[in-house]
Amino acid sequence: MLALIAGTGALPTEVVAQLTERPLICAMEGFLPDDLTADIVFPLEQLGSFIADLKARGVTQICLAGAVQRPAIDPSRIDAATLPLVPVIQKAIMSGDDGALRAVIGILEDAGLQMRAAHEIAPGLLPPLGCLTDAQPSEADMADAVRASGILRAMGAADTGQACAVLNGQALAIEGIFGTAWMLKSLTQRPDAGGGILFKGPKPGQDRRADLPAIGPDTVTDAVAAGLSGIVLEKGGVLVLRQEQVIAECNRLGLFLYIRERAA
Repeated sequence: MLALIAGTGALPTEVVAQLTERPLICAMEGFLPDDLTADIVFPLEQLGSFIADLKARGVTQICLAGAVQRPAIDPSRIDAATLPLVPVIQKAIMSGDDGALRAVIGILEDAGLQMRAAHEIAPGLLPPLGCLTDAQPSEADMADAVRASGILRAMGAADTGQACAVLNGQALAIEGIFGTAWMLKSLTQRPDAGGGILFKGPKPGQDRRADLPAIGPDTVTDAVAAGLSGIVLEKGGVLVLRQEQVIAECNRLGLFLYIRERAA
């Protein structure tokens, strides 16, 4: 039996829509899914009891999908089943994004639950290789994609963002804690004539079973407002939500969408 721990955003709904059987939908307090009704809502302070409940219900597999922030811990709410996990939870909260996810995955796997990636159970989230739009990238755009891939590798070493904008080999902007939409909004007042690409990919060495970067129709609109010419994604490393709508929006607005092989 599969349980989906759903956070905010469009991803949980996309995952459920692609499944033939509805999973047990769970959510952490304060981060309920936007368009799904959770069967179980649990506080982080009772994670141990939540895991025990899952196992009692016959859950053997679990998928993490959607955005969840690091919550404040109320020591008075920690129950007996969660107490042994407190050191790991505290370390996770103090870690970067990738370190926190690894800690959470470790807790779930130590409890005997198999982790399943969102794109593993809903493979339609990953677009195919190549250019998916009428507009095509230029040789300069492809060179910028190579440069952007290198920038992301450097960003990944610091466990920061998963996206950057590049033009003529120069970084126009890099993603930080406020996300891709904020980064693109920062380019709407750029002083040049426009151009360049948005590049997205996972961090080097990232556990791809959770927190893969994603784009959706709003990303296309934001990229156009930022004056960019196209979007380049790493194959197998970026989820595309509402894929048909994304491609249609790119074609309508004259943006290219290119899926590039993963850099060696």
